[in-house]
Amino acid sequence: MRLLIFGGSVFLSKAVAKAALARGHHVACVSRGDSGSVPKGAQHIILDRSEETNPAAGSWAGLASHDWDAVIDVARTPSWVQTALTALADRVAHWTFVSSISVYADLSAPGGTPGTTPLFEPADDDLDDTSNPEAYGRNKVACEQAVQQAMDGHNLIVRPGLIIGPGDPSGRYTYWPLRLSRGGRILVPEPQDAPSQVIDVRDLAEWLVGAAEQQLTGVFDATGPSVSFQDLLKETARGISELAEDERGSHLLNRLVWVDPDTLLAHDVRPWAGPRSLPLWLPAQEYAGMCDRDISATLAAGLAPRPLSETAHDTLRWVTSRSGARKSGLTWDEEQDVLSSLKD
Repeated sequence: MRLLIFGGSVFLSKAVAKAALARGHHVACVSRGDSGSVPKGAQHIILDRSEETNPAAGSWAGLASHDWDAVIDVARTPSWVQTALTALADRVAHWTFVSSISVYADLSAPGGTPGTTPLFEPADDDLDDTSNPEAYGRNKVACEQAVQQAMDGHNLIVRPGLIIGPGDPSGRYTYWPLRLSRGGRILVPEPQDAPSQVIDVRDLAEWLVGAAEQQLTGVFDATGPSVSFQDLLKETARGISELAEDERGSHLLNRLVWVDPDTLLAHDVRPWAGPRSLPLWLPAQEYAGMCDRDISATLAAGLAPRPLSETAHDTLRWVTSRSGARKSGLTWDEEQDVLSSLKD
């Protein structure tokens, strides 16, 4: 298969390129070239989509001189997707667009599916989505619709949930294996049975390549099975204990300090992601269905999530081999301050 990937140097798109190369495909990665290297064996085509906007000129003309069996695009900017489609739609047999569950306007109900959950209105232009989840969702809806229109009957729309694993630049799930590995009393958000839903980047990448091989069409949510937050921590503890070759997993769970959302908010502990947060925590009822999507159709289409303990093991090994600024979560001192105040 001759596969064109927009990206290829960071997290998901890089994992897709690795998976495709391992399956023997010819892989070309299109990126600006300033976010790192593409996997060995992939062709790297330098193209800045924010600057090369004429689909009939420059690098676009070179790409359009070839036929492609499949394209996989992870863009979030509608004009970028439209330019690519204008340049290449006639030369591509199958187009996969990786969207997001953030396209859903109402995530309050558990068990939702692509056919039952309403979408945001598509963006009329490229919206600044750096701090506005609704703008991000509207941009992705516009991208989806552009692909569906240009590649009618030959496209796949994939809406992942939270993507985790080695290489994750967000640090959201990464916080938990790292924090559990440090031990001590561990601040965690109630309720223990709150749903959590994640997908290992490598499993998503394998499924995307396989779907392109099969020219799978339709719209799918792509994430793992929903589990309780307590079970997510249990499997994470199991994974990091395997890495350390000891029996800390069960002992770690006895060190968890479960605290109700109102108390956490009163101590300026923030939900979901970013500084001073407890990552993956979603206290608002309006997000009750964000981590409880019905993925039965996706599993039937071949998505095969690995055990979370394996992801935890590999994530901790990856993050401890690198240094950098903390992206999400409480610092040690911030957490100890909150825990100390709870004893007063």
